[in-house]
Amino acid sequence: MASNMAYLTTSARLMRTGLAVAALGALAACANMNNIPAGATLAQVEAQFGQPNFSCPDDTGGRHLIWTQQPMGQYAWGTHVNAAGQIDRVTPLLTDKHFQLLAKGTWTQDQVRCEFGPPAIIDSVGMPSVSVHVWSYRYRENSAWNSLMYVYFGHDGSHVTRFHPGPDPMYEKRNNL
Repeated sequence: MASNMAYLTTSARLMRTGLAVAALGALAACANMNNIPAGATLAQVEAQFGQPNFSCPDDTGGRHLIWTQQPMGQYAWGTHVNAAGQIDRVTPLLTDKHFQLLAKGTWTQDQVRCEFGPPAIIDSVGMPSVSVHVWSYRYRENSAWNSLMYVYFGHDGSHVTRFHPGPDPMYEKRNNL
């Protein structure tokens, strides 16, 4: 009888511990960068999510900061921080809607890097004499499909000429023939 009682006590402790771990995991899953309020300090954001992976100066004297999972992940978030250390809203960067910014105006490589962060893959296509640079960003097309957004730069690499999504080969099943 005593051994049954010890088993129940141990079982109850394990169950409580498991529930506590599950509750903490659920809370951590809810804490994502989309929930950071505008006006938060950079120190608060870094305490929760770590330092940004990439930054570059912006036109207002502040900095554009990016937390990215590239080259293997599919998400990146960006914000602007002013000289006082306050951020504006945090924006998901690797989305179909955000990539549409590339259709407006002329984008240089530096501007693309500052807006979306470093790409997952840098490659070139075409013949050596007429090749173009292609930057590929891993992301979830329409929040559903494992994709790459291909961003093409002109022959001289100076500006974006076109962009389009495509399947990410990293997620394709391969036949071992």
